[in-house]
Amino acid sequence: MQNLRAEQQRQRLGAVPTSRAGRVSAEAARQGRFAAPFQSRAASSQARPERIAPRLAWRRGHPASFVAWAGPVFWPYAYNDLFYYAFWPSAYDDGYWAYAYDDFIDAMFWDYGSQDGAYAYADSQIGGTPRRSAARHRSAARTGVQPCDADSITAWPFDEIGAALRPSNDQQALLAGLKDAAAQAAATFKASCPSEFSLTPTGRLQAMIARLEATREALRRVQPALARFYDSLSDEQKARFNAIGPRVATARARTEGAAPGNGDTASCGGPKPGLTNLPIERIEDAVRPNDQQQRALDRLSKATEKAVAILQDACPDDIPQTPVGRLKAMEKRVDAMLQAARTVQPALQDFYASLGNEQKARFNTLGRETARRG
Repeated sequence: MQNLRAEQQRQRLGAVPTSRAGRVSAEAARQGRFAAPFQSRAASSQARPERIAPRLAWRRGHPASFVAWAGPVFWPYAYNDLFYYAFWPSAYDDGYWAYAYDDFIDAMFWDYGSQDGAYAYADSQIGGTPRRSAARHRSAARTGVQPCDADSITAWPFDEIGAALRPSNDQQALLAGLKDAAAQAAATFKASCPSEFSLTPTGRLQAMIARLEATREALRRVQPALARFYDSLSDEQKARFNAIGPRVATARARTEGAAPGNGDTASCGGPKPGLTNLPIERIEDAVRPNDQQQRALDRLSKATEKAVAILQDACPDDIPQTPVGRLKAMEKRVDAMLQAARTVQPALQDFYASLGNEQKARFNTLGRETARRG
């Protein structure tokens, strides 16, 4: 049975290099992620230095990064990230969406966050040393911002926009409509913030789905108002609008002039064993499934592969040049994340329900156990 599983694993991986017993090697895990093109930067001490609220990162001259969790909240700064990214993509880390996809898949299985998923890359058989970030429930204190506070999710730069564009009376009315839409979207996000962190993989995934649904609803509320306001602007006003963004020249210099999105596009193709095979291996090691449970785990493996393929299909060819276009592109990505989550959910629920109490306890703490083994 074990040899058969190893052969099936090799067939799924294709040409991906493996370590002993047909398992995913540490190098394959590192390269088999959306953020693999950013590994050279991740190896330095400057890697993703500001995994905090965007405005706090910008004050320190760094581009904003994707933050997977703060306290019980998945994608805590989604409201600001979505619309700030639409206005000023150059103020975000070039690998923002690559990290978002990686962290999204990781969060389905691992209860602890990790810098670039580094703990998942370590292979104890070859002497790897995993690194582990603080638990997600502690991360809110580290960021210095409570993501569900009204001030943190309604702080759009409307005053800056008005001062830079000097809108006409008609444009002011459209800007007021955009403010109203933003406030409604903020209320949607506020309602989606959970008060408690789920301790089970199935509970975390449900919380993620609820958050993504709120994100999509917010996008759909704001898109028409933003389109009407942006279309009313003159070419000069549009140029000023696009130039309002934060100054992060110091941070941009360390990207060596790379054009935003290039690495992101390159990260989409190829196998993703670090996201599809590695977590299944870790789960199998932790819970030691019987034959019936193994069949459920195989279904979870296939669902995870399908989810990653959905995210790959949503990868962009380039970054749209207008805020309205970027917002539409982000809606496509959020839809893909939601579809991916719903693809995994039934298989995860079935597998989890098949486990005994001891097995569930091990699965619940999979990230912590993986880190301790290093």
